[in-house]
Amino acid sequence: MAKDESLELASSEAPKSKKKLFLFIGIGAVVALLVIIGVWLFMGSSSEDVPANTEQSQADNPTVQTGDAVMAAYVPMPRPFLFNLPGPDRTRLVEIKVQLMVRGADDDLLTQKHIPLIEDALLTTFSGADVQKLSTQAGKDELRQLALLSVQNTLQSVTGRKVVEKVLFTGFVMQ
Repeated sequence: MAKDESLELASSEAPKSKKKLFLFIGIGAVVALLVIIGVWLFMGSSSEDVPANTEQSQADNPTVQTGDAVMAAYVPMPRPFLFNLPGPDRTRLVEIKVQLMVRGADDDLLTQKHIPLIEDALLTTFSGADVQKLSTQAGKDELRQLALLSVQNTLQSVTGRKVVEKVLFTGFVMQ
């Protein structure tokens, strides 16, 4: 009989401990959910205030330029420039991928409109390069500057102003 009583006591205590365990897990989940919602609301409200304040400060200060006038845009050339350069021991094949940095939507549209003219100016500049110079970083920088001047002079005669701010080499392979 003593064994039966101890079995009944053990079996009656087990459901209570499981109930307590489920109760604690449930309360913990609810508290964690409330903490997550509180953090999300706190972070969400501060991030929405920041853009509103910057717009208000720009409206109060008329000297700050807004819009597309100061935004940089990058116009990729549709194809990489592929050309041969004669070297001292053999002819080298060069491939250059180019993007042009312009300011504002108007310059972006003008650049896209005159891509064939720009491609001609760049290919003329690139094909006149020297293999020895292109093997150094200083020679690549010099070619980039020559390409910028060539593009600016070409577009200056057509548009009446310098449209392109920088010529960027996004790929440069010489074999």
